[in-house]
Amino acid sequence: MSATSRYWHICRISLKSQRAGYEYSLVPIAEKFCQQKIPGSQTREMQAFLLSYFYSFNSPKVDVATLAEAGFCLRCYISEPILKACKKIDSLFIGDKSFTYRDLLPFVLNDDGKTPIILDSDRKTQLLVDANGETKTSTFKFFTVEVLRTYNADASSMSLDNWAYLQTKQNTELKDFLSEFGFQHFSDWALMNRVRPKQIQRLSVRDRHLVEVFHSVYRRDRQNHRQAGAKRCPDPNNTQLQEMLKSLHQRGVVINTPIELTKELKHVATQLRQYDIWSYREPLEIQDPDTGNYITRVDLPNDSQDELDVERREMIEFLHEQLKTALVESIEQQISHRLSELQKSRKYATFADQFIPGLQLYYCQQMSLKDVGTKLGMSSWDQTRRILNPGELLSNVRTRTIQQVIEKILAEAHSKGLTEIPPKIEYLKTVVEQIEAFADAEIFQEAAEEIRAGKSRSLDSLYAQELRFSLNNQKSA
Repeated sequence: MSATSRYWHICRISLKSQRAGYEYSLVPIAEKFCQQKIPGSQTREMQAFLLSYFYSFNSPKVDVATLAEAGFCLRCYISEPILKACKKIDSLFIGDKSFTYRDLLPFVLNDDGKTPIILDSDRKTQLLVDANGETKTSTFKFFTVEVLRTYNADASSMSLDNWAYLQTKQNTELKDFLSEFGFQHFSDWALMNRVRPKQIQRLSVRDRHLVEVFHSVYRRDRQNHRQAGAKRCPDPNNTQLQEMLKSLHQRGVVINTPIELTKELKHVATQLRQYDIWSYREPLEIQDPDTGNYITRVDLPNDSQDELDVERREMIEFLHEQLKTALVESIEQQISHRLSELQKSRKYATFADQFIPGLQLYYCQQMSLKDVGTKLGMSSWDQTRRILNPGELLSNVRTRTIQQVIEKILAEAHSKGLTEIPPKIEYLKTVVEQIEAFADAEIFQEAAEEIRAGKSRSLDSLYAQELRFSLNNQKSA
């Protein structure tokens, strides 16, 4: 299939082709739109044109029928990377795993290629367009439209193909399905209880102390609970937390209250939660319902991996590790840098002491900039934005994080003989583009969307979690 014809052929689930499970179908309305509206355009120009049309709700120059037609073209285009993502997930777990990519298709390849759908002006709701050009909220959400709804070409260097591919891998329903086969999210305490030495090595010295003390108390008591028939990992009780606090003090780690200790333990669990199926990590385990013990999943293959595959997985693990480390360091660095800027500023020096409290109100209590300014006695929303500027802080953290990861990746590639120092321009360009796309998908795309969401933001992204942790550490320092 040519690059341009992707805009009028949609990949759909097929009952006829049971072996493949899918087929490509012509969408005449999309073909007609492309050939009449954008004849002779290059692929990149076609995509930009279609996106500008599809996101033009309430524009006096574009009617809803035209919006829907542009949408059909885009929905056809991204059906292909959705299929590829399902096949990629399948390939990650070769062997007798009780499912194939065909079982994943119904969760994400659910577009019929016939129903006209557009987005509202806020890009939050899918709207169904009827024969009279009237719109109403669609009761069924097409995943292709959800991908388009969350895509922002201006805020990220990620291509639409990569965005569709990554959103498929992060689809909630698809993950829920995989959880039935052991690819599941454990509770914070189960994660802490089952952590492996390889994971502990990637933690900071302080966090290692937390894990070791947690194990010395919690694992000991868990063994007694298992003998008594308990099967779940309950929250650590106050007695256990007090014992952990005492042990931590003996190690020189000062945490004052059980509440603070619980928060820090949960932060460690958040880091461990990064070891999931998307990270190509070591084989997952499941809990035996009879004994409560964690056992290696029998449905994962035990075949030995060849040297190239092992090296590839190690490199991906290294990338995840460096991204997380760089994010934490960049957040602390940029907060310190911004604070220093304010302290040296003639205009805003008097507000420097309110920078950290302001960010805490914004990220920890989810207050709007207007409310933060009012609480801290700033004169206007605009002044509050210039002082705190969470969007600029995010942008600077992103830039610094990517720079650090690129430096580490190039050094690692050089040590393995994969490139020279300095690297060739084309090689460097490719690495930069891939690292930017990866970092955006893992961290910064979601963080930017949270800021743009205004009052409805949830602030649950990894960036927001790490920023809150850094702010709380600075507050208690």
